[in-house]
Amino acid sequence: MMKPHTKSLLGSGLLAAIIAGCAHEHRSSAVSDDGVPAALKVPENQILTIAARGAGVQIYRCEATLAEPTVFAWTLKAPEATLRYETGKTLGKHYAGPTWEALDGSKVVGEVVARDDAPQPTAIPWLLLRAKQASGDGVFGAVQSIQRLHTSGGKAPTTGCDHAYAGTEVRVDYSADYYFYSARP
Repeated sequence: MMKPHTKSLLGSGLLAAIIAGCAHEHRSSAVSDDGVPAALKVPENQILTIAARGAGVQIYRCEATLAEPTVFAWTLKAPEATLRYETGKTLGKHYAGPTWEALDGSKVVGEVVARDDAPQPTAIPWLLLRAKQASGDGVFGAVQSIQRLHTSGGKAPTTGCDHAYAGTEVRVDYSADYYFYSARP
């Protein structure tokens, strides 16, 4: 799992040049030396407290669009994923809200602050979320920001949703790195 502040044996200057070159090719916003788009940076008064890998599905439902009721599109219903530490040990789960819930009972519900296209066209966007609600005394109890980075898969299908399939759900495999930040002590 790649961490947001990964250092390379190649040297940070060369790594920055490589990342910047890739960013220019695939991304619309400025990317910093650590590969995280500037718009997805957490406030400086926060520190990384938990890093986890989420793997599961993004669940989409075929529904009429609000703007045009005769036009149908895949709409995100919810994620459903297992969260694991780098060691492979289960941390908890991720589901609608969006909510992250640890095995210790603590939870955090996020709200999207910023998004950026993933480098891979089939991957869901990278996100910065702020905690709109955190509860419990466990690992998620004091979380203030969440980053979703390094996504793979998870985008809604581009076909197969019309009046005949209204209400149909599809589950699209995805994975992502989630970084949870709390106030700096």
